[in-house]
Amino acid sequence: MSRRVTSGRRKRELAESLYRDRWLTIPNLICIARLIGSIGLIGVAWAGYSTTFVVGFIVLSLSDWIDGKLARWLNQRSKFGARLDSASDATLYTCLIIGSLILKWDVLAGELFWIGMALASYTMTTGLGLWKYGKVPSYHTYGAKCSQWLVLGGAVAMLLDWSLWPLRISTVAVTLTNIEATAMTCLLKRWHADILSITHLLKDRMKSNRQNNSAEQSESTAPNGASRLTSNSH
Repeated sequence: MSRRVTSGRRKRELAESLYRDRWLTIPNLICIARLIGSIGLIGVAWAGYSTTFVVGFIVLSLSDWIDGKLARWLNQRSKFGARLDSASDATLYTCLIIGSLILKWDVLAGELFWIGMALASYTMTTGLGLWKYGKVPSYHTYGAKCSQWLVLGGAVAMLLDWSLWPLRISTVAVTLTNIEATAMTCLLKRWHADILSITHLLKDRMKSNRQNNSAEQSESTAPNGASRLTSNSH
Protein backbone atom coordinates (compact mmCIF):
# COMPACT_ATOMS: atom_id res chain seq x y z
CA MET A 1 0.00 0.00 0.00
CA SER A 2 2.77 2.44 0.95
CA ARG A 3 4.52 1.78 -2.38
CA ARG A 4 1.30 2.59 -4.20
CA VAL A 5 0.90 5.85 -2.28
CA THR A 6 4.56 6.78 -2.89
CA SER A 7 4.18 6.05 -6.60
CA GLY A 8 1.04 8.20 -6.72
CA ARG A 9 2.86 11.04 -5.02
CA ARG A 10 5.72 10.84 -7.50
CA LYS A 11 3.32 10.95 -10.42
CA ARG A 12 1.59 14.01 -8.96
CA GLU A 13 4.93 15.73 -8.37
CA LEU A 14 5.99 15.01 -11.98
CA ALA A 15 2.67 16.29 -13.29
CA GLU A 16 2.98 19.46 -11.19
CA SER A 17 6.53 19.97 -12.48
CA LEU A 18 5.40 19.72 -16.10
CA TYR A 19 2.39 21.86 -15.31
CA ARG A 20 4.55 24.52 -13.70
CA ASP A 21 7.42 24.90 -16.18
CA ARG A 22 5.58 26.20 -19.25
CA TRP A 23 5.97 29.80 -20.43
CA LEU A 24 6.01 30.29 -24.20
CA THR A 25 3.05 28.29 -25.50
CA ILE A 26 0.34 28.77 -28.10
CA PRO A 27 -2.43 29.27 -25.46
CA ASN A 28 -0.30 31.89 -23.70
CA LEU A 29 0.21 33.77 -26.95
CA ILE A 30 -3.56 33.79 -27.48
CA CYS A 31 -4.00 35.15 -23.95
CA ILE A 32 -1.54 37.96 -24.68
CA ALA A 33 -3.40 38.78 -27.90
CA ARG A 34 -6.68 38.85 -25.96
CA LEU A 35 -5.18 41.16 -23.35
CA ILE A 36 -3.93 43.62 -25.98
CA GLY A 37 -7.15 43.39 -27.98
CA SER A 38 -9.22 44.04 -24.86
CA ILE A 39 -7.45 47.35 -24.28
CA GLY A 40 -8.14 48.23 -27.91
CA LEU A 41 -11.87 47.84 -27.25
CA ILE A 42 -11.86 51.03 -25.19
CA GLY A 43 -10.55 53.00 -28.16
CA VAL A 44 -13.22 51.44 -30.38
CA ALA A 45 -15.95 52.41 -27.89
CA TRP A 46 -14.55 55.93 -27.52
CA ALA A 47 -14.74 56.33 -31.29
CA GLY A 48 -18.41 55.29 -31.13
CA TYR A 49 -18.14 52.13 -33.22
CA SER A 50 -20.68 50.06 -31.30
CA THR A 51 -20.99 47.26 -33.88
CA THR A 52 -17.20 46.87 -34.09
CA PHE A 53 -17.08 46.84 -30.29
CA VAL A 54 -19.63 44.00 -30.15
CA VAL A 55 -17.85 41.95 -32.81
CA GLY A 56 -14.49 42.51 -31.17
CA PHE A 57 -15.81 41.44 -27.77
CA ILE A 58 -17.34 38.27 -29.27
CA VAL A 59 -14.05 37.34 -30.96
CA LEU A 60 -12.00 37.97 -27.81
CA SER A 61 -14.47 36.00 -25.68
CA LEU A 62 -14.27 33.04 -28.04
CA SER A 63 -10.47 33.20 -27.88
CA ASP A 64 -10.77 32.39 -24.16
CA TRP A 65 -12.62 29.18 -25.02
CA ILE A 66 -10.10 28.35 -27.76
CA ASP A 67 -6.96 28.79 -25.64
CA GLY A 68 -8.36 26.54 -22.93
CA LYS A 69 -9.10 23.80 -25.44
CA LEU A 70 -5.65 24.11 -27.02
CA ALA A 71 -3.94 24.00 -23.63
CA ARG A 72 -5.54 20.62 -22.95
CA TRP A 73 -5.22 19.19 -26.48
CA LEU A 74 -1.56 20.23 -26.84
CA ASN A 75 -0.69 19.41 -23.22
CA GLN A 76 0.46 23.00 -22.71
CA ARG A 77 -1.20 23.80 -19.40
CA SER A 78 0.91 25.75 -16.93
CA LYS A 79 0.64 27.74 -13.74
CA PHE A 80 1.89 30.82 -15.57
CA GLY A 81 -0.72 30.19 -18.27
CA ALA A 82 -3.49 29.89 -15.70
CA ARG A 83 -2.51 33.23 -14.14
CA LEU A 84 -2.11 34.86 -17.56
CA ASP A 85 -5.52 33.57 -18.62
CA SER A 86 -7.14 35.01 -15.49
CA ALA A 87 -5.37 38.33 -16.01
CA SER A 88 -6.46 38.56 -19.66
CA ASP A 89 -10.04 37.63 -18.70
CA ALA A 90 -10.10 40.32 -16.00
CA THR A 91 -8.76 42.84 -18.52
CA LEU A 92 -11.37 41.82 -21.09
CA TYR A 93 -14.30 42.22 -18.70
CA THR A 94 -12.93 45.46 -17.27
CA CYS A 95 -12.67 46.87 -20.77
CA LEU A 96 -16.14 45.53 -21.55
CA ILE A 97 -17.57 47.47 -18.60
CA ILE A 98 -15.69 50.66 -19.48
CA GLY A 99 -16.58 50.42 -23.17
CA SER A 100 -20.21 49.64 -22.41
CA LEU A 101 -20.46 52.61 -20.07
CA ILE A 102 -19.06 54.82 -22.84
CA LEU A 103 -21.51 53.48 -25.43
CA LYS A 104 -24.57 52.82 -23.25
CA TRP A 105 -24.34 55.00 -20.16
CA ASP A 106 -27.99 56.01 -20.44
CA VAL A 107 -28.98 52.32 -20.29
CA LEU A 108 -26.46 51.07 -17.73
CA ALA A 109 -27.08 53.91 -15.29
CA GLY A 110 -30.18 52.02 -14.17
CA GLU A 111 -28.32 48.69 -13.93
CA LEU A 112 -25.56 49.71 -11.51
CA PHE A 113 -26.96 47.50 -8.74
CA TRP A 114 -26.52 44.36 -10.85
CA ILE A 115 -23.11 45.39 -12.12
CA GLY A 116 -21.97 46.47 -8.65
CA MET A 117 -23.02 43.12 -7.18
CA ALA A 118 -20.82 41.23 -9.64
CA LEU A 119 -17.90 43.61 -9.17
CA ALA A 120 -18.13 43.39 -5.37
CA SER A 121 -18.06 39.59 -5.44
CA TYR A 122 -15.06 39.62 -7.79
CA THR A 123 -13.25 42.09 -5.53
CA MET A 124 -13.96 39.83 -2.56
CA THR A 125 -12.57 36.62 -4.09
CA THR A 126 -9.59 38.39 -5.70
CA GLY A 127 -8.72 40.24 -2.51
CA LEU A 128 -8.87 37.05 -0.45
CA GLY A 129 -6.61 35.23 -2.91
CA LEU A 130 -4.06 38.04 -2.89
CA TRP A 131 -4.11 38.19 0.91
CA LYS A 132 -3.79 34.42 1.38
CA TYR A 133 -1.54 33.39 -1.52
CA GLY A 134 -0.15 36.62 -2.94
CA LYS A 135 -1.80 35.57 -6.23
CA VAL A 136 -5.15 35.97 -7.94
CA PRO A 137 -7.20 32.72 -7.83
CA SER A 138 -7.30 30.87 -11.18
CA TYR A 139 -9.72 28.00 -10.58
CA HIS A 140 -11.49 28.06 -13.98
CA THR A 141 -14.51 26.30 -12.51
CA TYR A 142 -17.55 25.04 -14.38
CA GLY A 143 -19.40 28.02 -12.91
CA ALA A 144 -16.84 30.42 -14.34
CA LYS A 145 -17.10 28.85 -17.78
CA CYS A 146 -20.88 29.02 -17.70
CA SER A 147 -20.75 32.63 -16.49
CA GLN A 148 -18.49 33.60 -19.38
CA TRP A 149 -21.06 32.43 -21.91
CA LEU A 150 -23.85 34.19 -20.01
CA VAL A 151 -21.84 37.43 -19.88
CA LEU A 152 -21.20 37.13 -23.61
CA GLY A 153 -24.92 36.76 -24.32
CA GLY A 154 -25.92 39.42 -21.81
CA ALA A 155 -23.44 41.98 -23.11
CA VAL A 156 -24.44 41.43 -26.74
CA ALA A 157 -28.15 41.65 -25.88
CA MET A 158 -27.59 44.89 -23.99
CA LEU A 159 -25.31 46.50 -26.58
CA LEU A 160 -27.68 45.66 -29.44
CA ASP A 161 -30.71 46.90 -27.44
CA TRP A 162 -32.44 43.52 -27.35
CA SER A 163 -33.03 43.01 -23.63
CA LEU A 164 -31.44 43.76 -20.26
CA TRP A 165 -32.51 40.54 -18.55
CA PRO A 166 -29.69 38.39 -20.00
CA LEU A 167 -27.23 40.91 -18.53
CA ARG A 168 -28.90 40.76 -15.11
CA ILE A 169 -28.91 36.97 -15.14
CA SER A 170 -25.23 36.94 -16.06
CA THR A 171 -24.33 39.20 -13.12
CA VAL A 172 -26.09 36.82 -10.74
CA ALA A 173 -24.17 33.89 -12.24
CA VAL A 174 -20.89 35.79 -11.88
CA THR A 175 -21.69 36.57 -8.24
CA LEU A 176 -22.45 32.93 -7.41
CA THR A 177 -19.27 31.82 -9.20
CA ASN A 178 -17.18 34.26 -7.19
CA ILE A 179 -18.79 33.12 -3.94
CA GLU A 180 -17.83 29.53 -4.81
CA ALA A 181 -14.27 30.64 -5.60
CA THR A 182 -14.09 32.46 -2.26
CA ALA A 183 -15.15 29.30 -0.42
CA MET A 184 -12.51 27.29 -2.30
CA THR A 185 -9.83 29.79 -1.33
CA CYS A 186 -10.88 29.43 2.30
CA LEU A 187 -10.47 25.65 2.07
CA LEU A 188 -7.17 25.51 0.17
CA LYS A 189 -3.93 26.01 2.10
CA ARG A 190 -1.87 26.59 -1.07
CA TRP A 191 -2.59 28.23 -4.42
CA HIS A 192 -3.94 25.79 -7.02
CA ALA A 193 -5.16 26.30 -10.57
CA ASP A 194 -7.88 24.61 -12.61
CA ILE A 195 -10.19 23.10 -10.00
CA LEU A 196 -13.53 22.45 -11.66
CA SER A 197 -15.78 23.03 -8.66
CA ILE A 198 -15.90 23.02 -4.89
CA THR A 199 -17.38 19.52 -5.11
CA HIS A 200 -14.27 18.32 -6.97
CA LEU A 201 -12.09 19.98 -4.35
CA LEU A 202 -13.87 18.24 -1.48
CA LYS A 203 -13.73 14.86 -3.23
CA ASP A 204 -9.99 15.24 -3.86
CA ARG A 205 -9.42 16.15 -0.22
CA MET A 206 -11.36 13.11 0.98
CA LYS A 207 -9.41 10.86 -1.40
CA SER A 208 -6.09 12.33 -0.25
CA ASN A 209 -7.05 11.87 3.40
CA ARG A 210 -7.94 8.22 2.80
CA GLN A 211 -4.61 7.60 1.06
CA ASN A 212 -2.69 9.27 3.88
CA ASN A 213 -4.56 7.25 6.50
CA SER A 214 -3.85 4.02 4.61
CA ALA A 215 -0.16 4.89 4.36
CA GLU A 216 0.03 5.65 8.09
CA GLN A 217 -1.71 2.38 8.96
CA SER A 218 0.67 0.43 6.73
CA GLU A 219 3.70 2.08 8.33
CA SER A 220 2.41 1.48 11.86
CA THR A 221 1.62 -2.22 11.29
CA ALA A 222 4.84 -3.06 9.43
CA PRO A 223 7.17 -3.13 12.52
CA ASN A 224 4.68 -5.24 14.48
CA GLY A 225 4.53 -7.77 11.69
CA ALA A 226 8.33 -7.86 11.47
CA SER A 227 8.70 -8.41 15.22
CA ARG A 228 6.22 -11.28 15.14
CA LEU A 229 8.21 -12.97 12.38
CA THR A 230 11.43 -12.49 14.33
CA SER A 231 9.93 -13.97 17.51
CA ASN A 232 8.58 -16.96 15.61
CA SER A 233 11.98 -17.66 14.09
CA HIS A 234 13.54 -17.77 17.57
